[in-house]
Amino acid sequence: MKVHLYLSMIPESLVASMLPPEEFGTYMATGTRKRPHGHAMFFQLKEGFQSDYFNLSDIDTRCVAHSDGQPKHSVYMAVYRVLENVPLEAIESLWLTTAHGQVLEIQQGPTPSKFAPEYHLYQELCPLHPLIASSLDPVRFCKQITDTNKLISVPKMCFVELNLDGLATDPMEGSDKNLPYHNIDHLRSCLNELKPNGPKESKTVDRVWHQSFLYRSVKSGFFVGDNEQILYYPYPSREDLESKYYAWWRCANDAELQYA
Repeated sequence: MKVHLYLSMIPESLVASMLPPEEFGTYMATGTRKRPHGHAMFFQLKEGFQSDYFNLSDIDTRCVAHSDGQPKHSVYMAVYRVLENVPLEAIESLWLTTAHGQVLEIQQGPTPSKFAPEYHLYQELCPLHPLIASSLDPVRFCKQITDTNKLISVPKMCFVELNLDGLATDPMEGSDKNLPYHNIDHLRSCLNELKPNGPKESKTVDRVWHQSFLYRSVKSGFFVGDNEQILYYPYPSREDLESKYYAWWRCANDAELQYA
């Protein structure tokens, strides 16, 4: 059986598996007993991936089928500083899994060259986890957080841009009707501190993350990058979610309402 390598973001890890991406996503979210555990989010790595950092020499002896012929579901190859040591050129599709095991593939798309002049909300996914309000667009935000000349930085960052609705252009008076966040007043206050051309470009909204976010709150998509390059995974439009990806979208919303 073919062995796949996956870069998991929830939690950060490098995992070998005999399961193809759809089955691996279901397994990560529900286990073998098909009970919902939570979101799974992972990148598929290019076939034949090699590394001087990770010890992959025994992958063929560790990731082997069970005696009854069943495929090996998962073998953890690394759980520390994984994203940092995976080259961006080795990363392929992003796979999003609902708590009940529905899986959606998102392929890389061209990174936008321009963004609307508005405020942004980013959920950092790996290796840091704060929820950040920012006046920086995704590309500038990634370059800032991965700038090793700064006192606080990381080599690589994976994050998702979340919807701000009317707060994106008017933090204090804009509509929050469709926003699912708990402390809207605090969010408004954080955004209001980010004055145009002011000294503060980003503000931490929440330092605590429970390794879950609402799929229905995703705005532009997912980003992973360093100070020189950024990969962009555009989130499907609402029309495509409600038609082309209806089964995944309905399962995502049902699960989020159930566990909200």
